[in-house]
Amino acid sequence: MTASQPLDQTNQDSESASAGSSAAETEHVSVMPNEIVQWVREINPTTIIDGTYGGGGHTRLLAEVLADAGSTSDTPRVIAIDRDPAVVRRDEQKSWIKNDPRIELFLGSYESSPKALDALDLTHADALVLDLGLSSDQLADRNRGFTFTIDDAELDLRFDPENGVPAYRWLQQHSEKEIADAIYQFGEERFSRRIAKQIFLRARERNPVTKVGELVEICRRCVPRSRNHDIHPATRTFQALRIAVNDELGGLTRTLQSAPEWIAPGGRVAVISFHSLEDRIVKNAFREDHRWEILTKKPLRPTDEEVQANPRSRSAKLRVAKRVE
Repeated sequence: MTASQPLDQTNQDSESASAGSSAAETEHVSVMPNEIVQWVREINPTTIIDGTYGGGGHTRLLAEVLADAGSTSDTPRVIAIDRDPAVVRRDEQKSWIKNDPRIELFLGSYESSPKALDALDLTHADALVLDLGLSSDQLADRNRGFTFTIDDAELDLRFDPENGVPAYRWLQQHSEKEIADAIYQFGEERFSRRIAKQIFLRARERNPVTKVGELVEICRRCVPRSRNHDIHPATRTFQALRIAVNDELGGLTRTLQSAPEWIAPGGRVAVISFHSLEDRIVKNAFREDHRWEILTKKPLRPTDEEVQANPRSRSAKLRVAKRVE
């Protein structure tokens, strides 16, 4: 196996180069695993990219799909990619990966899938799987700031804490209008201007927002609690900052635009999204590029049984497209 080599050499800001979660085992439960296996197995794939490795749940299942691909001379492979160095460090020496020649684990963004293929002397993959949800392991990591429950956690929100800038620094680098626009655009938060104004006032008073609890308190004061919608007042703002800090929508857009160049004819792309901004990008990318044939006319949803067992799957939507031959 390729030893989890980094695919991306982006700007290093390692002021917060924490190791992240050090848990020996993952807490993450993969979403819609049966549906993913069904759509990928049908093409008898030899090379599959799991672009969002996370806890490895999809990778394990996809490796078993490869077991049916013995009719080709190519070596069957699942190329697993994750941009979180803590995840890669946690799993690169696990026996089920280390001893399985079918699995290659890389550190990087799924946007770097062509680099992973090139590292293995491959030009195309038969399938790409993306699960765009936030990992349960990242939610459990107090060093990341993804959860609202740890007030004194640093407001970081990066998937890769060894690259880029943390959210609190991002807030210091942008104007009040830019902050408001990002919260509105990426979080669809109607009270974005109120929130941005309070963030900016704190910075002007030399008391900038740096902790999770500080931003949560601002959101509580600025966002009226709806009687008909039980959503935490900070949910949309944290989503927006996370998307901005990690360039999530940009990376997804660029990946789907380039994918027809490195997905083999007849190959498939399966994307699980969790909010309307992601789903819209996936839908439009498949619809507007003649190189894709849409296989799911409407997005597939998790079963009631899965939602009951894994409540975080309730907002998932799966879209699948085929690379036109």
